[in-house]
Amino acid sequence: MNGVRTHGLFGFLIALVVAALAVLSVGVPQAHAATDVSTVADALREDPVYVDPAMSGQLSASDADALAEKIEKADKPVFVAVLPADFPQENLFRNLRAATGITGLYAIRLGDQFDARADAAVLSENGVKNLVTSVRGEGTKTQLNDFTDRALVNLGGSAPNSWSEGGDDGGTGVLIGVGAVLAAGGAGAYTLVRRNRRQKEAERQAALDKLRVVVDEDITAFGEELERLDFHPAEAGADDAMRADYERALDSYDKAKSFMASATRPEEVRAVTQSLEDGRFSLAVLAARREGRPLPDRRAPCFFDPRHGPSVADATWTPAGGVTREVPVCAADKARLADGLDPAVREVDTDSGRRPYWEAGPAYGPWAGGYFGGGILPGLLIGTMLGSMMASPSYAATYGSGYGDFGAGGGYEGGDMSGADFDSGDFGGGFGGGDFGGGGDFGGGF
Repeated sequence: MNGVRTHGLFGFLIALVVAALAVLSVGVPQAHAATDVSTVADALREDPVYVDPAMSGQLSASDADALAEKIEKADKPVFVAVLPADFPQENLFRNLRAATGITGLYAIRLGDQFDARADAAVLSENGVKNLVTSVRGEGTKTQLNDFTDRALVNLGGSAPNSWSEGGDDGGTGVLIGVGAVLAAGGAGAYTLVRRNRRQKEAERQAALDKLRVVVDEDITAFGEELERLDFHPAEAGADDAMRADYERALDSYDKAKSFMASATRPEEVRAVTQSLEDGRFSLAVLAARREGRPLPDRRAPCFFDPRHGPSVADATWTPAGGVTREVPVCAADKARLADGLDPAVREVDTDSGRRPYWEAGPAYGPWAGGYFGGGILPGLLIGTMLGSMMASPSYAATYGSGYGDFGAGGGYEGGDMSGADFDSGDFGGGFGGGDFGGGGDFGGGF
């Protein structure tokens, strides 16, 4: 009796597998030749790798699947297309990027030639050129895998949600169901998990939580300065200019609190610290007016701790193991350095204990960026841990951008659905400058 039951279960499983394969053979659309950019774009919105049927001899289905799986597991916006040599070349990258509508890195093998372009938000033009140069002359499979491996290390941004949300016509679900049945009758079960945006958002939230502690300390410190201020708008000797300075300081305090209360991403902290910097400068101007001194020039806050207020001079300073540079300092830290003493440094909590903010994690970039605007931040942080992190290609995608010479400009992050809203001047790479096909020069040097 048991033998009959076992045989019946085995037969049922075999029948289920056969049925699943039959559904797949009917449900999966047959490959058809790509006739235009739209066909390629539609495919890339659902999967990171597209191989024109005419090019299956250069990259097999199994190799394409393996490459796609590698990209998806890395959760990066890399798009790879393998197209025949006679595919229309003119403005190919620009048109494909516009049709796909997703910020990212686009690599195309066109016949036996290869080139790539990327949005500046995910990888610099020089970065793309260097990656393309490093794989020139390689065969299709080796070239695409080498290019992808190196790109994933340097690329910013995240994979588009459409890779995980779309493209399942039911066949994948059937296979998963069959696998679950077979696994239940065998030794166990397994689960395939695709990394998605939720992980990136969790990282951003953790960074924001770290920043919130430090920024709240800054806001509190500035509020205490306002409370200690011995000034009343109606006091004898107060004029309209003084009252305006005082009002600006109060407004800055209120803005800082409001910006921090509404912040949902690390980069939004920059507006908070910029408001605090504005407020402290207003207090410095007010103090000069009341004491009859010349009004101070607008200077960056003290590098060692922005809570010290506006700097009064630049001083030479060398961090441990770093290079010497000029940093803005307050009067007290200027005196300490002149006496051979250590400055009063702003420290924050890290996994290894309290450390100077420039030796802490990448989340403190937006905090520092609000205090030290105008493009001076890279020079101040050169050679520090924070400076090195902010110089990485992936920094802007997670913590925001626009801090000077640290890297990509603002705008859409990798994987964002930006449609055709992108600056073609910021969509670069390859060799020839501009886009493909303007003069029939695919790759400018092949």
